[in-house]
Amino acid sequence: MIRVLLVDDDPLVRSALTLMLGGQSDLEVVGEAADGEEGLAQVAQHEPDVVLMDIRMPVMDGLEATQVLHSRPSPPAVVVLTTFDADDHVLRAVAAGADGFLLKDTAPADIVGAIRTVAAGDAMLSPSATRSLVSRLRGSSPSARTSTAADRLTVLTERELEVAVCVGRGLSNSEIASELYLSIPTVKSHVSRLLTKLECTNRVQVAMVVHDAGLV
Repeated sequence: MIRVLLVDDDPLVRSALTLMLGGQSDLEVVGEAADGEEGLAQVAQHEPDVVLMDIRMPVMDGLEATQVLHSRPSPPAVVVLTTFDADDHVLRAVAAGADGFLLKDTAPADIVGAIRTVAAGDAMLSPSATRSLVSRLRGSSPSARTSTAADRLTVLTERELEVAVCVGRGLSNSEIASELYLSIPTVKSHVSRLLTKLECTNRVQVAMVVHDAGLV
């Protein structure tokens, strides 16, 4: 069972999400919060696997709350669910440690799929968020970006680099396992080491390093 916490200042949004997720046999909504600060308290109380996090909220916004969560040991996966798809929001969400970024008008089936995806340890970005990241990669200085990213990757073993490139291509753990002839637990171990060595908080940040280095 995947335990889900909803953090959104709009009670109607929370009610709609609760109703939608309640029809899934493998998902359970374990709590709700109306702002980021309350969300942090709810995470400590309920220990969810996934948090659906709004961005614009009173007291503490979703980006700050996500950042705080990822400074704690064993944080839940966070999917930022917002009405705004501005480039700055996407980049700040990724930098804060979000594992997914979806718009609130995303189809219910895709929201459910995103929850399952991040709960399994993979990342999920909406098409608009992906375009924003690509735009960011194209917009900065190529030579400086490539050199910095390449230097960061020198700490990886050959196998870890292979896994990193697969992450950069957007492959899931099961797809990486199949391509590299590894078990899924072994892939998860490699991904965990990638996050530590590259000082990243999620797979999206690993993918950005790989893209910056020009390996994908």
